[in-house]
Amino acid sequence: MKSVLRTMATVAAVLMLNTAVQAQTKERPMAQVSYRTVKVDGLSIFYREAGPKDAPTILLLHGLPSSSRMFQPLFARLADNYHLVAPDYPGFGHSDWPDPKVFDYTFDHIASVMDGFTQALGLSRYTLYMQDYGGPVGFRMTLAHPERVQAIIVQDAVAHNEGLGANWVTRRAFWTDRPAHDAALRENLLSLAATKRRHVGDDPRIELYDPDLWTDEYAFLNSPGQAQIQSDLFYDYRTNVDAYPKWQGWMQKTQPKLLVVWGKHDLSFDIGEPERYRKDVPNAEVHVLDAGHFALDVNADEIASLIREFMKKQK
Repeated sequence: MKSVLRTMATVAAVLMLNTAVQAQTKERPMAQVSYRTVKVDGLSIFYREAGPKDAPTILLLHGLPSSSRMFQPLFARLADNYHLVAPDYPGFGHSDWPDPKVFDYTFDHIASVMDGFTQALGLSRYTLYMQDYGGPVGFRMTLAHPERVQAIIVQDAVAHNEGLGANWVTRRAFWTDRPAHDAALRENLLSLAATKRRHVGDDPRIELYDPDLWTDEYAFLNSPGQAQIQSDLFYDYRTNVDAYPKWQGWMQKTQPKLLVVWGKHDLSFDIGEPERYRKDVPNAEVHVLDAGHFALDVNADEIASLIREFMKKQK
């Protein structure tokens, strides 16, 4: 009799455990990411998509020299409750890389293609997540169609001239005289050392960073045609500096719902930039994390949690 009771108790315990696991799985299912392409202005634009299409949409815009791949940690953590869409720009990742002789690599042009991308997918309302180059692309999209943007998440993307720190001396010289400073710019921006420094910054915990992050990106930058593409696009970065006052004015006037997440070890930009956003938008949520330029490298859990709390307030 005791043996039978023990067996029944064991079966009951197993059933209860299975029920609990099923409940957790139902509450937060594993993210199934789809990898798709869509034609925009004759170009094949690659994008990652996950989550229910009837859930709030987060449009994720990547930085240099990354791609939508940088957002994979968020797909694993947020796709249960949110519709996540992350495209690769022309010239990046798995999207087409048109020859610079036939495609103008400017931020205006890329923003136009990304605008066409949102229309192709029927994205009429979304929260915009902007990292690095995602800032100049996203602010252009926002000012062109402010009615589409429900809220903004900024992660290590600059909107103030003061946000460009000492690392930008060589880059500003390149804007002034491109032929004279082209070689120095490529070393400053595209070398293996620069590619690694973008990830690690001055973080002493280098053991936390997967070296594939920068070796993969460096291999991408050494692909045929990439040096010219990235040099052309960065030469156009000077137009972003000219546009900063316009972006600031828009934020000051409209007071968007704004979350700023920043890696304190980021050497690409000035550490005072997060507070400049708060000056423009006093109610902005600002969080400086123990991370580098690509804060998702080591702080994906914390960033995902901050996004969840921020998104709940938008309902």
